[in-house]
Amino acid sequence: MASQKKVEFRSGDHTLSGTLIMPDGATGPVPIVVMGGGWCYVKEIVMPHYATGIVAAGAAVLMFDYRNFGESSGTRRQHIDPWEQIEDFRNAVTYVETLPEIDPRRIGVWGISYAGGHVIAVAAIDSRVKLAVSNIPVVNGYETMRRTHGSIRFNDLEDLLLEDRRDRAKGHDGRMPMSSLTPPTELSTWPFPTIHSVFNDIKAREAPNHEHWSSIESTELLLNYDVGPFARRIYDKPILFVIAEGDEITLWDLEIATYHSVPSARKELAVIPKVSHMSLYSQQDHLSRAGATASAFIRKHLVDA
Repeated sequence: MASQKKVEFRSGDHTLSGTLIMPDGATGPVPIVVMGGGWCYVKEIVMPHYATGIVAAGAAVLMFDYRNFGESSGTRRQHIDPWEQIEDFRNAVTYVETLPEIDPRRIGVWGISYAGGHVIAVAAIDSRVKLAVSNIPVVNGYETMRRTHGSIRFNDLEDLLLEDRRDRAKGHDGRMPMSSLTPPTELSTWPFPTIHSVFNDIKAREAPNHEHWSSIESTELLLNYDVGPFARRIYDKPILFVIAEGDEITLWDLEIATYHSVPSARKELAVIPKVSHMSLYSQQDHLSRAGATASAFIRKHLVDA
């Protein structure tokens, strides 16, 4: 049976909390996959389910809370700066390469949704990372927000972001919902009632540390997020894109276009049919299909490499 323990490591001035899971019967240094979550995630959201298959494939796993979230430190709670989160990913890599039970030559990264974009950047800029799995990634924040909100509500969103910028100059830090059950009347970052339902169900069952809101500035930072230039820098690493067919939340056409821009000859694309972005969280059979694809890729390119 796989063993797991709570760990802590430094990322800048912050102490990050993680869970380290070792494969059953590990007798020497083993490969590891560092796993990070998306918007307002804590490490208990969906990642433990995906980790099960990765560990069964023979790799250890580190899941962690970003700064400002869950059990990690940070005084500006629920604030999401994507480049700080990418830095947290890289510092998690620094931590695991020091562990005697881990093979520092075989470190991979796995991310879902917002972190699906993060791992593209991490793979591009960190030579210690030998593999990446990008699961239903956010790849272009501006285009994603513009299309998911629609023209009228996107204009309202931009007005809110400007109002918040003026308020921050006066010392006020505004917050907004991650999602809403009534997006026509309540602005949120991700205007999909199904997100609200699924995440609050997960919070009740498995992830009590999840809070369904962020700073308003987090959404402003999302508008400037684009991992396209980093995707074009991945020349020689195995990278897997797992995409939900017809994904209307992180926009599967943008994801596929980003995949095609990766010059690596060892890239793979898995478009999972008859699933949705949120069913990869809420339906175990759908999650298992995406997880099995990732686990097989990790076994081939990291465990057996």
